[in-house]
Amino acid sequence: MIEIITLGTACMQPTKDRNHVGTLLRYKNENILFDCGENIQRQLRHLNIKLTKITRIFISHWHGDHTLGLAGLMYSMASDQFAKKLFIYGPKGTKKNLAYLFKAFTNDTPIEHEVMEIDPKTKTVLDFAEFTIEVRPLDHRTPTLGYSFMEKDRLRIKPQYIKKIPGILLGKLQKNKTVTYKNKKITPQEAAYSIKGKKITILMDTRPCNNYLKLSQNADLLISEATFLHEHQEKAEKYYHMTAKEAGLLANQAEVKKLVLLHFSPRYKDISKFREEVKTVFQNVVCAEDFMKFKV
Repeated sequence: MIEIITLGTACMQPTKDRNHVGTLLRYKNENILFDCGENIQRQLRHLNIKLTKITRIFISHWHGDHTLGLAGLMYSMASDQFAKKLFIYGPKGTKKNLAYLFKAFTNDTPIEHEVMEIDPKTKTVLDFAEFTIEVRPLDHRTPTLGYSFMEKDRLRIKPQYIKKIPGILLGKLQKNKTVTYKNKKITPQEAAYSIKGKKITILMDTRPCNNYLKLSQNADLLISEATFLHEHQEKAEKYYHMTAKEAGLLANQAEVKKLVLLHFSPRYKDISKFREEVKTVFQNVVCAEDFMKFKV
């Protein structure tokens, strides 16, 4: 099971009810943070999630509302005795920008970390043991990356084999290995069936573009910025953001199963209008609040 938590749902300015943006994806031993706006560490503490559980951070782009919480989070992780290596991914310039953050303080770099700058022209998929992350550039005022978390397909053992084969051999079958039991070879194709992995796409600041469609195609859950309503289309175009209706149209075109909107402009007091606007073109939509949880 994959759990997604919307830690922050505001855009440039936080409000009384909405923090700067940040989304946590929890999968087995991974706690992956997508963007780290100001005060994200407090949002995590509010949920009693230990900061030291964070394993990876993916930065969409280096506007302040997506990154101002990064240095504070890492210093607090150090105070909490984080003893592993934190992996940070982002667009070109991430190493330099992160170094600038630490130069503002008298302390040394707080924890061991490794930064990978992703050039989507040469590397579009990051491969991990049980999942991949697809990366594509989006259309914003500064280099911006969109991400799709894709769980790898996995094998599930058929019930009749679970009852008669020792556990150690079942484990090998699930790893797609042929085993021998009582002098008989048993193949994964014979004893198991495939379960398709889940796909979660997280797309922050951007205008509608082909890569938005490619990343979100057939996603089980699409988390998308929707800064403006359609009545402020000109502002969306001027500042390179999405309207709710545009997000709905693209979700429909990409055959997304569920759409979650966030990154709302503080000009709107009634967020329900975003849902109403999307419902004219796409039905399964939620307007996120801080601390919402989604299980996929």
